[in-house]
Amino acid sequence: MSKSFLVELLAADLNDQGGVYCPNPKADMALWNSHPRVYLDVARTGEAKCAYCGTVYKLKDGEHFGGHH
Repeated sequence: MSKSFLVELLAADLNDQGGVYCPNPKADMALWNSHPRVYLDVARTGEAKCAYCGTVYKLKDGEHFGGHH
């Protein structure tokens, strides 16, 4: 079983809907040899895990997504 990789994000790293795509440049992955692009909703719970590679995208402590009011 492979070890999960953690990518800490700032709220500014999220798109307007509060998510990111994996693979992501912040995860330091080679895009040419990785899996299909997957949308992950980080804002809803503060973190999301990619089902393909196990990378966890998490808001840094103290960061809050202020999307929809």
